[in-house]
Amino acid sequence: MDKPFDLLSTIEYGGCSAKLPAELLSEVLKELPVVLDPKLMVDAGTHDDAGVYRLDGKRALIFTTDFFPPVCSDPFEFGEIAAANALSDIYAMGGSPLIALNLMMFSAEKIPLEVFGEILRGGNEKVTEAGALIVGGHTLDDHPPKYGLAVLGMVHPDQLITNAGAKPGDHLILTKRIGSGALVSGQKNGLAGPDEYRGAIEQMKQLNRAGAEMAAKYGISGMTDITGFGLAGHALKMAVASGVSLRIQAASVPLLPGAFRIFEKGSIPGATFRNREYTGDQVHFTRGVVYSMKMLMHDAQTSGGLFMSVNPDHVEDLVNDLKTSEPELSVAVIGEVLSKSPRRIYVE
Repeated sequence: MDKPFDLLSTIEYGGCSAKLPAELLSEVLKELPVVLDPKLMVDAGTHDDAGVYRLDGKRALIFTTDFFPPVCSDPFEFGEIAAANALSDIYAMGGSPLIALNLMMFSAEKIPLEVFGEILRGGNEKVTEAGALIVGGHTLDDHPPKYGLAVLGMVHPDQLITNAGAKPGDHLILTKRIGSGALVSGQKNGLAGPDEYRGAIEQMKQLNRAGAEMAAKYGISGMTDITGFGLAGHALKMAVASGVSLRIQAASVPLLPGAFRIFEKGSIPGATFRNREYTGDQVHFTRGVVYSMKMLMHDAQTSGGLFMSVNPDHVEDLVNDLKTSEPELSVAVIGEVLSKSPRRIYVE
C-alpha cells in the first residue's frame, strides 16, 4: 500500500461501542426458550461471558464469540485487539483458550486486500501469544469491516468462575483502566493526545490471562470482564446474577489518561448514553460523583479488564501477585459486595 489505510475512517461506532444496547438485547433474550441439559453448566440465563458444557468430572468446555468494527487505524493492531477481546471471555470464566475460528466481514472493493491480511495476521499473533490455535474461519463480503473470533476453551468444572458468584463482604477488583471508548472518540474528534490514544491501544491489546490465572489460584467465585456495557453495566449484570448489591468508590476507579478530559469537553460516544439508559435507577450516584465520572462508568470498553469479587482475606496477595506478573496493568480495589438492597449499584 502506498499510503496506510485508516480503518477508523470506515466507521461511526468502533469496537464494543457497536454492541446492540443492553436493554434491547435483554428483551430479545428473555423470549428465547430455556435450554435444559444436565451437562450445561452456564447458559444465556445470567448473561455471562460464555456458555459452559461439562464433558466429565475434570473437563468442561467454554465456548464464546465476539467481533466488531475497527477501534483503531492500523489493521494489524485491530486484529490484535479484536482477538484479545474475544479471548477475554474464556479468561473471565477462569479457563484457558484452546482453538479459535476467524470471523471476518470485509469488502475487497472498498478496502485494499492487504488490510485483510494484516487484520488476520494481528489476530493470529495474539491467539499464538495466548497459547491457542486458529484452525479456520468464515468471511462475508460486507462494509464496514468487522473482525473477531469464535473461541473454544477448557476449564476444570470445580474451577469455573461465573458472574453469579459474588458474595456479601467480598471486595471488588478491576484489572485495567476504563476510558478506552472515550479515547477512541477523542482520537476521531482530535481531542486525544498521541500518548493518551497510544495508551488506550496498548491496554486493549493486553491479554487477561494473568488475571484468570490468579483468579484460579485464589479460588475466586465471581468474575466478568468489562466490555461494551461499561463498568456500570457489567457490574449490574454481576449484581443481578449473584443476587447482591455492589458499592463502588468512584475515586478508586482507575482511568486512562485523557479520558476524563475528553468527556469534560463533551466528546461522549452514543453507546455511553445507551448504557446509562440501561442501568437507569438501578445505579445510585451520590452527589459527590460528577457528571463526567458517571458517564465514564458507562463508557463502552473494548478488551477491558477483569472485574473480580474477591474474599477480603485474599485481596492483598492477589493484587500483589497481579502487579508482579503484569506490571503494566492498573490493578485496583474499587469497592465491595453488599447484601441485596433496593438499588443494585451504589457509586460514592
